[in-house]
Amino acid sequence: MSESSSNTSSSSGSLGRTIVAVLIMALAAWVLLHYIIHIVAFFAGIIVVVLAIVAVVWALRVLL
Repeated sequence: MSESSSNTSSSSGSLGRTIVAVLIMALAAWVLLHYIIHIVAFFAGIIVVVLAIVAVVWALRVLL
């Protein structure tokens, strides 16, 4: 009888550990995704600024 209760608690413990592992993985993926989005946005902003400067220089050369 004690073996069946032991198996039940170990199976529920395994399920609990699996749920915690899934939650930790989801949290890590969410944080990583936000960092990647911010890095991509940072580089996109730099590219936009550089292109704007090139456009102003080109426009001044054409007009002057």
